[in-house]
Amino acid sequence: MSLMEQHSRDCNLEIQCVPEHKSENLSSIVHQLASVVSFDLHDNDIVNFHRVAKRNTESKRPRSIIVKLSTPRKRDNFLAAVKVFNKNNPQSKLNSSHLGIASGKEQIYIMEHLSPDNKRLHAAARLAIKEKKYEYVWIRSGRIFVRRNDTSPAVLIKNFDSLKQL
Repeated sequence: MSLMEQHSRDCNLEIQCVPEHKSENLSSIVHQLASVVSFDLHDNDIVNFHRVAKRNTESKRPRSIIVKLSTPRKRDNFLAAVKVFNKNNPQSKLNSSHLGIASGKEQIYIMEHLSPDNKRLHAAARLAIKEKKYEYVWIRSGRIFVRRNDTSPAVLIKNFDSLKQL
């Protein structure tokens, strides 16, 4: 079931920490983010977009934006553009000031939209790599990988047992 649930999200991006406003236009926010990271995004590339409900209603963090793009390749190219932008701008990674939002300089995160199970596994993997002195954790096509250092091989994290074996 989890595999199917993740597969249904294979064209989706999750955009986190974009400040919310009552009169916001999600379409223009997505297009502006694409413009900032120099990604060519057209209206017909976007299938759907919406904000999702918060898991923790007490959280001050804004609700995430889910964007369904036309193809997984479009999603991957958008993610690659974000990565290049953040690498080329280490002092000013993608943040709310790039959108002209005056409420501070909140960093914006764009990632693959994970199923709830994979989201929990990814969170556990991020904690495990700190404990076990690994340097990298990343997501590719809905799968979670870790790597101890630049020269070690990538390890696929399939489930919580995979983390125990690190």
